[in-house]
Amino acid sequence: MCGIVGYIGPKAALPFLVEGLKKLEYRGYDSAGVATLEAGELHVSKCVGKIADLETLLLTKPVPGSIGIGHTRWATHGQPSHLNSHPHEDCKSELVVVHNGIIENFLELRQELQERGHVFRSATDTEVFAHLIEENLQGDLLKAVQQALKAVKGTYALAVISKKEPGKIIAARSGSPLIIGHGEDELFIASDIPAILKYTSRVTYLDNGDVAELTPEGSRVFNLAGDPVIKEISLISWDPESAEKGGYSHFMLKEIHEQPNAIRKTIEGRVRAESHEIHFDELNLSDADIRGINRVVFTACGTSWHAGLIGEYLFEQYARLPAEVEYAAEFRYRHPIIDDKTLVVAITQSGETADTLGAVWEAKAQGARAIAICNVVGSTIAREADGVVYTNAGPEIGVASTKAFTTQLTIVYLLAIMFGQKRAILTELETAKLVNDLIEIPQKLEETLLGEPIVEEIAEKIYGATNSLYLGRGKGFPIALEGALKLKEVSYIHAEGYPAAEMKHGPIALIDKNMPVVVLAFAGRRYDKIIGNVEEVKARGGQVIAVASKGDNLIAERADEVIYIPQTTESLSPLLAVVPLQLLAYYIAVKRGCHIDQPRNLAKSVTVE
Repeated sequence: MCGIVGYIGPKAALPFLVEGLKKLEYRGYDSAGVATLEAGELHVSKCVGKIADLETLLLTKPVPGSIGIGHTRWATHGQPSHLNSHPHEDCKSELVVVHNGIIENFLELRQELQERGHVFRSATDTEVFAHLIEENLQGDLLKAVQQALKAVKGTYALAVISKKEPGKIIAARSGSPLIIGHGEDELFIASDIPAILKYTSRVTYLDNGDVAELTPEGSRVFNLAGDPVIKEISLISWDPESAEKGGYSHFMLKEIHEQPNAIRKTIEGRVRAESHEIHFDELNLSDADIRGINRVVFTACGTSWHAGLIGEYLFEQYARLPAEVEYAAEFRYRHPIIDDKTLVVAITQSGETADTLGAVWEAKAQGARAIAICNVVGSTIAREADGVVYTNAGPEIGVASTKAFTTQLTIVYLLAIMFGQKRAILTELETAKLVNDLIEIPQKLEETLLGEPIVEEIAEKIYGATNSLYLGRGKGFPIALEGALKLKEVSYIHAEGYPAAEMKHGPIALIDKNMPVVVLAFAGRRYDKIIGNVEEVKARGGQVIAVASKGDNLIAERADEVIYIPQTTESLSPLLAVVPLQLLAYYIAVKRGCHIDQPRNLAKSVTVE
């Protein structure tokens, strides 16, 4: 939630601030603002709306200076408005703050500050920071920020500049991500890597409790007590072009088409060709550790939860381990029964999702081993978990997750097979077959994408619907959930995913001629039952759109529309079947004139509870 950028160096700050905010707009786009320092004077410009609106404002009223901070907002406290936009100022307009996170005790602090004479202009929790720092500022901005942070309960990533110390940015984090980028004689701060990729690949990840001081001479990091903290500089492997649209109309469409190569990169180096043995050295799990695990709990939010649900099925099937999937927000608060023989697998694209991080902390506090499946190197969860597997999907900018999901599924599939190997559940022959089937998936995904025009034609026929139903059985059920979620996220059409067998227990009452019903018709032991569900929908006048394997003529005789995917095993069908559903949601949203990459009310990284 929310995006923060900052610059200090020999150049004008404004071009980077604007460009950096554009790269972070997926984190929030209710309002935006920048503040710079020039000749000891603060210059603040902000407005309601997207970065483009701020950019238009800055064309007529540019802000000068070679030091500055910026912010793009996803509203928590206070509706989007000019007064609630960041940056926020103190009473004297001598310092400004940008902030991502939530101050849990802000009402108490606000009342105390007002009683001491402070005047608040906004309804945000962030403004509390400005006044707390003002109270503590006695010639040392760093110490003033450290003292202010000690009074705060909650999460934050923040940046502060002051006209009293014009050659300095103070940045801090606790619970919300913030990085420092190291350029040539210049420094950057940002909430996420894409903002600085064009300028540097050398970054320092701030940890919880870190407070950084950036000056033209370099950066120093301290803890809240004022003690120095030694930080390493890491190299980012992503290239700048990977965070650009590359000729596609939207990031979502680009990232849908990147999935074949993303999955290839996910598999690379993790399967030994001769033995088909799967290895994840970064997990820090020995064979004895794996054999000692008697239960697996997946925990995640949103799309990642759907990947976990498939993980539950795969671990039960291939590793014969009891497995379950938990919403992270529920798991962390409901006294879960776990112990040192439980493996908790946290799945998150960003590695910064607040509830998923909380679930990892809860798991570790109760003695369980916690590992993470994540896309962002150096993210908080990667450092907090006992081990981490990176999906290697590259930057995912579109708010609606696509390639992150399919690479998560790829990792979960490989993990299930590896556990089956180590636990002597799978034979060498069975393992070789499963691995070879997976290796064929990227090519089959490329074949699936060739059906894009058919999906666009179907979207043209149904984009006016107001409700939709997605049905699947077995491993098709999580894909039904994911397909429905994608449609809701980007087109704002109400959609629900159900196990197909549950249709008769309520949802069937909704079906009529105006209700598109998407059915995942995977080949397998449940196929006849899916055909029965299709017949029930048709008997009530519903429109059936089926996703089925090539060569399935039976479904073509019953469904109104069929989207064919290449034949593969039932376990790998989700990797292929989800792609047409991503495309369907995308083209429906396009035809409805929706903001594809920046759906209303959503942000890419949910870093607050």
